[in-house]
Amino acid sequence: MPHRSLHVATVLLLVILKEQPSSPAPLNGSKWTYVGPEGEKSWSKKYPSCGGLLQSPIDLHGDILQYDATLTPLQFQGYNLSTNEQFILTNNGHSVRLNLVPDMHIQGLQSRYSATQLHLHWGHQNNPQGSEHTVGGRHFAAELHIVHYNSDLYPDASTASNKSEGLAVLAVLIEMGAFNPSYDKIFSHLQEVKYKGQEVLIPGFNIEELLPERPDEYYRYSGSLTTPPCHPTVIWTVFRNPVQISQEQLLALETALYCTQVGDPSPKEMVNNFRRVQKFDERMVYVSFRQVQDLTYAGLSMGIVLSVALAGVLGICIVLGVSIWLFRRKKSKKGDSNKGVIYKPAIKTETEAHA
Repeated sequence: MPHRSLHVATVLLLVILKEQPSSPAPLNGSKWTYVGPEGEKSWSKKYPSCGGLLQSPIDLHGDILQYDATLTPLQFQGYNLSTNEQFILTNNGHSVRLNLVPDMHIQGLQSRYSATQLHLHWGHQNNPQGSEHTVGGRHFAAELHIVHYNSDLYPDASTASNKSEGLAVLAVLIEMGAFNPSYDKIFSHLQEVKYKGQEVLIPGFNIEELLPERPDEYYRYSGSLTTPPCHPTVIWTVFRNPVQISQEQLLALETALYCTQVGDPSPKEMVNNFRRVQKFDERMVYVSFRQVQDLTYAGLSMGIVLSVALAGVLGICIVLGVSIWLFRRKKSKKGDSNKGVIYKPAIKTETEAHA
């Protein structure tokens, strides 16, 4: 009888455990935000890598750039999907994400990297500076990330995410300018995914249209995911040239989405969903374009030209100032000498007086 009671108790325990909800997977599963108690400053408490080395994003500035002749242009394979095919666009509570197909991949790295998804980061309509990477300390309006995983070694992005060089991300810097019809193929559907968990099917299009002109010019460095769990496993390619979207398109991105679900009593706008620039440590950023040194020298030359120009202007001002001072002084002395002359009126004789 005791054995039977023990068996029943064991079965009940197993049933109870089975009914308990499983813990979410660490990869972007636990609750985190960009601000507040679960914000960026507290990420490292749950995700130690977020406080570790090789973190992204970074500031791309001259002191850390080095030209690398081996950085050849990337090749974008399978990026052009027919309109008969469809993408899934979703609001994941942190960004708007477009799920991609594994047939899309990039060549030009050590392994084949297959596409998994793309998403965006942006700021706020009152402060439209939402790019994650900065160039010389300058923020751009927004930033697009196209995420790939090493499909030569791993079956999916989740498996590859914590492996060395398991991921490769293409980053496109976005600035305000002309209307962009290619980006509007995403932006025109934002109202359909306003709230967390919503998704919609959109027609396929050529993802390569989202890339900037001269995609052969880029920055390359080893870094991390810019969201928890911040695994330092990403090969970053940040394109040198930005793309433009219109002010109206940017405003739609900044105002259309919510981090919360439909009917949430405290709806929260999805704004400022970018991570701050991280410490660069002892890394180098390699660039595929030779103009780094030229730009450095150009900067120096421009500085010299400006200095000479300013010195010239200052010199002219001094010469003019001295000339005016001498002229006024000379005029003043002449006036003083004239004041020293005493004019005596002519004395008329009596005869002249009566003439």
